[in-house]
Order: sequence, then structure tokens, then C-alpha cells
Amino acid sequence: MTQLDEQGRPEPPLAADETATLLGFLDYQRATLAWKCSGLDAAGLKATVGVSSMTLGGMLKHMAYVESYWFIRSLRGGEWPPPWDTVDWKSDGDWEWNSAAGDSPEQLFALWQEAVSRSRSAVTETLAEGGPGQPAKLIPPDGQAPSLRWILCHMIEEYARHNGHADLIRESVDGLTGE
Repeated sequence: MTQLDEQGRPEPPLAADETATLLGFLDYQRATLAWKCSGLDAAGLKATVGVSSMTLGGMLKHMAYVESYWFIRSLRGGEWPPPWDTVDWKSDGDWEWNSAAGDSPEQLFALWQEAVSRSRSAVTETLAEGGPGQPAKLIPPDGQAPSLRWILCHMIEEYARHNGHADLIRESVDGLTGE
């Protein structure tokens, strides 16, 4: 049974195998982003801090993109799911960040939650084929495919870095602080 902290985030296991530990920390970081973005209206999700154009809504959409890239495209070798399959990245290399302002909070949370759900399924499928050392199916130009282990560590880092940004933005919106 997963223990939850005071914000409802799943505590990573204290003594588990490598895979359960990595997945526990990734789910904790995902839950931290959800906590930092929860309960805000569209204006709150569009707020920025200082000179940065980064928003919480943009962060949700960016993380949906990152989840889709690493777990669906890279790990499983699958096709881009919507909306990523129709984006003209040459016109706007930061499309996920920039287009988030036009999305409702419900759309942003749904996009991110669907991406996380697909990612969890992709990890389950990959683990059924072997352990965390399984290589990604999409081979980059240099021929060196990352392992599931590397992807999980990278995703923990990606969420942790953006959760630091989320702390600052959320505090500027309504004073919510904490981790």
C-alpha cells in the first residue's frame, strides 16, 4: 500500500528494488507538479515570474510532450499521439509552451494526465519484456539507445527541475509554498 504525504503525493518506497524505487520517485515528482498546478483557474495557469515566459499551464503541456517523447516515441518506438502528431515544430519550436495559453485548465490537465497514463502503460509493457536495462526502440542517429533505467532517471530530473520553477510561479499566484 502506497503511503501519501500531507499533499496527497505517493511517498517513494524506502526499501524496494531498483524499478520500484525509480517509479516511486517519478510518481512523486509527477504528483508534485499536479499539486503545484491544482486548484488554479486559467489566469493562474498563465502567470509568469519576472522576465520568464514560463507558465504552469505551459509546464503541464511541456511535460505531456516530454512524457510522450520519452515513453511513447523513444522507449516504445511508437507514433506521436495527438496533438503532437500535427504540430509544425519548424514554425514554433516552443509550440507546447506557447500554445498552452489558449487551452483551458481542464484541457491542460487532461492532456498531461493522458500522457502520464500512456507512459505508465509503456513502462509496464517494457518491464514485461525485461528489466530496467531494456533499450529504447527508437534508435537515435548516433546509434546509442538509452535504457528504460536512463529514461526513468532523466524523467525524474526533468520533473524535479520544472517543479522548482513551479514553486516560484505558484507562490507568485497565491502564496502557496512548500517543497
